[in-house]
Amino acid sequence: MVLSVAAHGLGSVPAVPQLPVFSQEQVLAAISPGEAIDRVREGFVEYASGQWQMPPKVYLDAAPSGDFRAMPAKGGGLAILKWVTSFPGNPRAGLPVVMGLICVSSAEDGQPLALVDVRSVTALRTGAVAAIAAQELGREDARSAGIVGCGLHGAWAARCLAAAEYGPGVCFDPDPEAAGRLAGELGWEAGTREDALACDVVTCVTPGNEPVVFESDLRPGLHLNMLGADGPGKAEAEVGAVAAAELFCDEWEQASHGGELTGAVEAGLVSRADVRDLGGVLTGSAPGRSSPEAVTLFDSTGLAIQDLAICLALLGAHRAGRVDARSVSL
Repeated sequence: MVLSVAAHGLGSVPAVPQLPVFSQEQVLAAISPGEAIDRVREGFVEYASGQWQMPPKVYLDAAPSGDFRAMPAKGGGLAILKWVTSFPGNPRAGLPVVMGLICVSSAEDGQPLALVDVRSVTALRTGAVAAIAAQELGREDARSAGIVGCGLHGAWAARCLAAAEYGPGVCFDPDPEAAGRLAGELGWEAGTREDALACDVVTCVTPGNEPVVFESDLRPGLHLNMLGADGPGKAEAEVGAVAAAELFCDEWEQASHGGELTGAVEAGLVSRADVRDLGGVLTGSAPGRSSPEAVTLFDSTGLAIQDLAICLALLGAHRAGRVDARSVSL
């Protein structure tokens, strides 16, 4: 028996309107690093205050090549689902490591509102959180910025740090050309790993396949942003370096099971009581660094609320006519 559309009661349902589709270029043109910092900061506060919701990230393994991640969040009248990849070997085939899209819907009636390129949003919110963590957890007099890993996300971390008035900086990457391009863009210097780690604020955005920060690198007053280890088995710092620092993260459950903290947690060197959430620091419910001499380490595994904050800014820019988008019909 074949049932018609009308038999299902769908014949009288109006068609879904055309959806704007935002490309990488359009997202980056619409939202400046400074606005990204402000919006992501607001997102952390809303989430810490219980106003925004974020179910756990779901991983879909695609071994041996990589994985898919589904990341939902709701707040500010929107609901999003981020569908994003991490395929580390893709550059050998001329493809990005990170690909995907974000579906944005109305939280009021469920209506689809937009489709958004995932790489640009991820880059902006990754850079923004590096700047926010530096502002909240670095020394008050911290100025110089070291970047370890100058790929897409490392470059946006550097741009956001520069927008937050950090610098001059030092860029290090195993590919000297990548470090040189980024340093030239910002008026910083290209240097060694040791040069970058000598800065006041050091941001690591590497694949996390091997440590780039060791316990011997720690010195009084240093702040570390560890942004590259975003899944099980990844780490940018050796366990001793993690255990020796004052610890902060974007979200404990993610960070303790698939982030920079995981190795130290598994070794029994770090527990929940040893780690403070950045949102708690921002809302005043948790303290920041204990003294100018302390070594602080912030572990970010990437949260859907950060993506939601950028999407809110993007749709606001679109409504205000500051950015165009092509449209599709479903």
